[in-house]
Amino acid sequence: MNARKEIGRASQFLAAVAGLGLFFAAFNFVALFVPITPRREGSSVGADDDDGRISWFTGDRELAAAAGKQPFHVAMTAMADPYSRWQSRIMYYWYKRAKAAGAGAEEMGGFTRVLHSGEADDLMGEIPTFVVNPLPPGADRGYVVLNRPWAFVQWLERAEIQEEYILMAEPDHIFVKPLPNLVREDQPVAYPFFYIRPAKQEKILRKYYPEEKGPVTNIDPIGNSPVIIKKSALTKIAPTWMNMSLEMKMDNETDKAFGWVLEMYAYAVASALHGVHHILYKDFMIQPPWDLSVGKTFIIHYTYGCDYSLKGELTYGKIGEWRFDKRSYLKGPLPRNLSLPPPGVPESVVTLVKMVNEATANIPGWDDDDDDSELRSKFEELNELHSLNLIQEKEKNYIEEKQEKTS
Repeated sequence: MNARKEIGRASQFLAAVAGLGLFFAAFNFVALFVPITPRREGSSVGADDDDGRISWFTGDRELAAAAGKQPFHVAMTAMADPYSRWQSRIMYYWYKRAKAAGAGAEEMGGFTRVLHSGEADDLMGEIPTFVVNPLPPGADRGYVVLNRPWAFVQWLERAEIQEEYILMAEPDHIFVKPLPNLVREDQPVAYPFFYIRPAKQEKILRKYYPEEKGPVTNIDPIGNSPVIIKKSALTKIAPTWMNMSLEMKMDNETDKAFGWVLEMYAYAVASALHGVHHILYKDFMIQPPWDLSVGKTFIIHYTYGCDYSLKGELTYGKIGEWRFDKRSYLKGPLPRNLSLPPPGVPESVVTLVKMVNEATANIPGWDDDDDDSELRSKFEELNELHSLNLIQEKEKNYIEEKQEKTS
């Protein structure tokens, strides 16, 4: 079965189940597990990770140099609520700045905001946008991230994508500099997340990755973003990723174990089931405030809150005298000209705020983009409340992980 038929079956499955009102009860896999490019032992260089695989890359241009120019398309999934809107505008501003830089930007292709609201909005004249449908009401169980794989299934099926490679990105990403295509010999590239630990979750993962497929360390410690991957590979993975996400969410044990990273595990497992393994590229992005310097990175991911005293000391677990947290602006855009951090705050945070300020100063009509339009639906409001709890859990897990490594 070819990839187009796999996506077609995914679409037909959702439509039929939604019509019967049995979305969860009738769930089943729709994608065939077709191997694509098995990982070759010794094909990566760097230090061993915790699962014993040699998979870390720290270079940049040299990864793409051997392959020549291979343009990639930037695909950013997004909702239509005010919180997503202002982040999407900043992300697109810095994409354009990076692409216009010239040297180093030769492989940055087109850009699409994959809007999974089911309806057009007034940003479509500003940001290239492709509208897809959300999951049926209630299907995400309050976890709206489940719309992401379904959005990719629809986009890949219906859109005309010129580039052969795709960068899966998110609204809270900022391009620090031009990004080359880091894929090597068609092996996709991903950022490794320390909290995706297949070896530690073997009991759960065996529900979805049977022993005959091999050790669970075949599952990469990644999410779906940022990832640069060949379009043909993603077309095969996406339906499995979608269904895997839904099945995991339906299973109470899995849902409890994976929580807010469930959809990330689903992508990692789906990729492994298709025989796709990723180069783990730790310089792909940084996440302030935990990553202190910009270094060689290409993307800043501002998912964490940044709280500091006026002495420049991080006040973990406590609102700082100076702070930057995207969740302070759930109902509308953040103001222009945010105050810069006090002396002593890491370079990563200072750079983030300066780049946000530059974007908001130059995006037309920034202050006009308010929340009067009733764009936010009930499940989006619930997800915002859910996100506040998730970020606290995320930061707690990060601190515990750091303590484990230093003890």
